[in-house]
Amino acid sequence: MSNRRVRHASTAGGSYRLLTPHDLNRIHQATLEVLAKTGVWVEDAEARRVFASGGADVDKATGIVRLPRDLVEQALRCAPKGFVICGRDPAKDFAFDQARVGFATYGEGLRVRDVRTGARKTPTLADFRNSVRLADALSDVDVYEKVLLPFDVPVESAPLYQGYTLMGNTTKPGFMGPRSGFLARRLVEMASLVVGGPERLRQRPIVSFIACPVSPLKLLSNCCQVIRESALAGLPVNIIAMGMAGGSSPVTLAGTLVTHNAEVLSCVTLCELTRQGAPVIYGSSTTAMDLRSAVASLGSPECGLISAAVAQLARFYLLPSWVAGGLGDAKTVDVQAGHEKTITALLPALAGANLIYGLGMIESGTTFDFGQLVVDDELARMIKFTLGGIPVNDETLAVDVIADVGSFNDFLGHEHTLRHMREQSASSLLDRRVYEEWEASGSTSLYERACEKALHILETHCPEPLPESVVADMQAIIADAEEELGVNVTAGRVARAGMIATT
Repeated sequence: MSNRRVRHASTAGGSYRLLTPHDLNRIHQATLEVLAKTGVWVEDAEARRVFASGGADVDKATGIVRLPRDLVEQALRCAPKGFVICGRDPAKDFAFDQARVGFATYGEGLRVRDVRTGARKTPTLADFRNSVRLADALSDVDVYEKVLLPFDVPVESAPLYQGYTLMGNTTKPGFMGPRSGFLARRLVEMASLVVGGPERLRQRPIVSFIACPVSPLKLLSNCCQVIRESALAGLPVNIIAMGMAGGSSPVTLAGTLVTHNAEVLSCVTLCELTRQGAPVIYGSSTTAMDLRSAVASLGSPECGLISAAVAQLARFYLLPSWVAGGLGDAKTVDVQAGHEKTITALLPALAGANLIYGLGMIESGTTFDFGQLVVDDELARMIKFTLGGIPVNDETLAVDVIADVGSFNDFLGHEHTLRHMREQSASSLLDRRVYEEWEASGSTSLYERACEKALHILETHCPEPLPESVVADMQAIIADAEEELGVNVTAGRVARAGMIATT
């Protein structure tokens, strides 16, 4: 038999089929009916003009835009079926295609757990920077989305500080929501400085934008502006609908998928009408509302089911997908967190979602925890391993090896075992030793070991810095933008000084 080495190389997913082809087509047809008859409310006047120029029916009195079936389907045909998002290090590029499942952080938390004290506090730019540096060092965090809102910078220009810190502290691809067209343009200028100009940025988008319609069926001005600026700059835009079944969308998950799909496809249409062939990602943070507490249940089976269904819908349209997963409602890193994160991450991974975002977050996506991100990196690694499946061939069936060992020996020292031993799942964080060995080494919990690893990374890991000239030019862009936004001069100056200290 062959002696060739067999490795777990695939992370394709796609074996879990929650919806049948008939189901997918019914959801698609129902969506087209909603878009053509009910329509979406579009706040932005320029977006309404773009829709009208494409043949949509725009009610000037109400702002409702109704999209003909042909217009939507033409947009879907124009949208790229796959593309690459880039890091400053080309080795960190992430390809959106049908054969890859990856993981990303989740944004945007309003609180952070201090990795040293465990205190739950208001985040600063230094905390944000440390989150980027930690994600940069963790091998199975494929993409970074801004996980925190720093409260020590002017709120009007916060995305610029986040963009500066993101681009300067990771060589992986980054995502963020710019909040407005104005800030999106400034961020495009900053990213262009890093890669060497606007055309180079189109070729190597090191930062991509997020735009979120509001459920049910609303496209606010900031969402429309970010979509248009992304399309014009040639940057990918991730359309993340955020419905809540039973609250802002129908309580039935099938009905929620229809409104979710309508919101995303209306944004895809706006994107393609702005610039044909503009890269767009089909996203989801949709889940169920817990009707007992009236809050979004991000750790529920419904979240996992919806994300898996969205992954199938994206494949139905041949669009890249980005879905919520690895999330939870637990207030600390405990058994509940592990249970919730596993079910919400594994289901969409098996369904073939391209990127699953949720790593590092607890408390329904409102609090970032450094130790949790280390734990979630391990979760991502194990899920990717399972997606590799079980290779079956002459080498792995090992019939000649079994004959060689027979009934009276073992496989531990056999050459076949030595050849394949590194293909087993391995962990530096999970403890698989016997109880006495664990006790003798300090009886530490998973979370304690994760926090120790996070601290070690933050003390030793130094991402590749940006050139000083680029840093200076990016600071000038922020200063100019703050002047145009009317940000308090002193507040802006203090924030930029802090930016320098934490980059």
